[in-house]
Amino acid sequence: MGLKEEFEEQAEKAKTLPETTSNENKLILYGLYKQATVGVVNTPRPGLFNLKDKAKWDAWKAVEGKSTEEAMSDYITKVKQLQEEASAA
Repeated sequence: MGLKEEFEEQAEKAKTLPETTSNENKLILYGLYKQATVGVVNTPRPGLFNLKDKAKWDAWKAVEGKSTEEAMSDYITKVKQLQEEASAA
């Protein structure tokens, strides 16, 4: 299986992560997913009162230097880690 196929498979599995997954981990996944699928941040930072979108934008901006392949690989690793933690709990 290629990197893109495994990335897409893990993206589907990420949707089944438990509700108890921390917001911090969700933001990490969001940032890596956006970097892998869109690339460099291409929107202005949301305004001061839009806290949710600002946090998502910041998470994406934090991984801005990663290549598409690196972001996909890190995303796959993070989803697998979160799945293992959930099954061990």
